[in-house]
Amino acid sequence: MSQTNILKGVFLVGLGATSYGMLATFVKLAYGEGYTTAEVTSSQFILGLLGLLLINAFTKTRKKGAVTKATQKDIMQLMVAGTSLGLTSIFYYLAVKYIPVSIGIVMLMQTVWMGVVLEGILSRTFPSGRKVVAAVIVLVGTALATNLVESSTFPDWRGIMWGLLAAASFTTTMFTSNRVAVHLSSAQRSLYMLIGGAVIVFSFAAYTWTGSFNTDIFLKWGILLSLFGTIIPPMLMNAGFPHTGLGLGSIVSSLELPVSVMMAFIILDEKVTAIQWGGIVLIIAAIIIMNIHSRKGQNA
Repeated sequence: MSQTNILKGVFLVGLGATSYGMLATFVKLAYGEGYTTAEVTSSQFILGLLGLLLINAFTKTRKKGAVTKATQKDIMQLMVAGTSLGLTSIFYYLAVKYIPVSIGIVMLMQTVWMGVVLEGILSRTFPSGRKVVAAVIVLVGTALATNLVESSTFPDWRGIMWGLLAAASFTTTMFTSNRVAVHLSSAQRSLYMLIGGAVIVFSFAAYTWTGSFNTDIFLKWGILLSLFGTIIPPMLMNAGFPHTGLGLGSIVSSLELPVSVMMAFIILDEKVTAIQWGGIVLIIAAIIIMNIHSRKGQNA
């Protein structure tokens, strides 16, 4: 693989991760204007579905219909896998309702050690020493990044609980998205997975419906949420990962963590201490430790 292609992949994955990193701040701002979690998630998924439908239609027209067609089995598998996308959005957005964005993104990053545990269960093997060390570093980094060392009060338990559930759901998404119907285009796969996620989101909206729905959310925040949450990141990452490989791609995608914290610090004026930044650096270091071996393998 040429250096140019690798750099292209790094740019695409990095841009996708940066987009994801902005998302929670937009959600927090929407909450500040009185919008509910159901309104936020519904607008994001509805506009996201419309966007991906247009992208798929454009792709099909440009290629004059020469696009690998998804079978009924492919569609069902992608939709089932996509339910975790809907759950991740709901859980994550509920988390940042109770805790700062800078802590919410740290809870989402628990996917690092959860991924190690899930991989061990599925493969029925004990994780390597490198992965165990990385998982421990993440836990130490989490204790620092959530400010448990300096603060005399523990973050709202509801936010921590929803954050951990978001991480568990996102871990499932990461494992299934790279294993289901990989012969299809990224646009098709993203669309069908989003449909599966939409089923969960709309069910949640119906369950929590209070009798009204503020449609202003579509123009005020829905467009931004759909672009930075359901359209741009998956398209860029699906295009970039084949060039970077899983190892380097995972390292670059960790940009989501500092970007999210910086957005919260600058726009939401959230306080982030030096110890918290130290914890964030530890978590990123753990991700690098987890994936640097894969990168060396690619160069070998």
